[in-house]
Amino acid sequence: MNKIKKMLKISGLVAAACLIGGVAGAQTILKASHQFPGGKGDIRDEMVQIIAREVAAANVGLEIQVYPGASLYKPNDQWNAVTRGLLEMTSFPLDYASGRHPEFSATLMPGLVGNFDRAMRLNDSDFMTDIKKIIEDAGALVISDAWLSGAFASKKGCITAPDTVKGQVIRAAGPAFEQMLVAAGASISSMASSEIYTGMQTGVLDAANTSSASFVSFRLYEHAKCLTAPGENALWFMYEPVLISKKIFDGLNADQQNAILAAGEKAEAFFNEEIRKGDQVMIDTYKKAGVEVVEMSKADYDAWLELAKQSSYKNFAEKVPGGDKLIEKALAVQ
Repeated sequence: MNKIKKMLKISGLVAAACLIGGVAGAQTILKASHQFPGGKGDIRDEMVQIIAREVAAANVGLEIQVYPGASLYKPNDQWNAVTRGLLEMTSFPLDYASGRHPEFSATLMPGLVGNFDRAMRLNDSDFMTDIKKIIEDAGALVISDAWLSGAFASKKGCITAPDTVKGQVIRAAGPAFEQMLVAAGASISSMASSEIYTGMQTGVLDAANTSSASFVSFRLYEHAKCLTAPGENALWFMYEPVLISKKIFDGLNADQQNAILAAGEKAEAFFNEEIRKGDQVMIDTYKKAGVEVVEMSKADYDAWLELAKQSSYKNFAEKVPGGDKLIEKALAVQ
């Protein structure tokens, strides 16, 4: 967040925004869209709601209307909308836009993050500086960083070592995980996390991996036989920031911009405190529903990581321009 403020001062955007800001006293309404359930304790919805409340309390002539549950835009349509200025704000799993910007697959690369402390260190790394430049060049700005841990669940049995997914149809959040899972013998069915419940319910899916928050808010415990929690060997971490359209942001006055940045910082602080509790909430929820809960051993994790290096990492380095350097920058963060 401090980097954004510094960037604004250097580029003179604040001054420019003062010149093109709206009429004094006018109420500007911004729309915020995301795919996650509203009012049900999903931490990503709560981040956006915090931003909306804080901006309203700042009394700068700005109101943010929140549209949860893909009620305004479909999950995969939000990137195009926010970067073109058709949508003002979104909580967005960045890897969803990897079809347009393949570098974003690095933000859902198996084993690359490992734990929440390292995720926070990544936020201020050269790796994320490169990722955020791509975001900005495309037409959006990050106002809140968010890394979510994730899990596996299956209707057939527990997913631990790579051979346990063989023959299962599984949903993975992005290309890097899909490549690794295919290498392990799984079949892939691609869909947004908001569609997993129906996929498991109808038999389209045998298994899925997604964030711990989604495992709870989308009630996937109703169809799961076994949950593989992140534990000490978290293979799955995904970057899901709150984004604002750069075109829209640049058109706000200085007070409004500052209110949004301050609200974004407060939402990020809330996230960083609460997200660590999320894995335990998921575990408790699944155990209460009668679902078996296991964790990967270090040997399981190492086997997956080796498979990922032979598939996902190798493919990323070969096919994404500068992909090898990007991965090196991420791995360099201690």
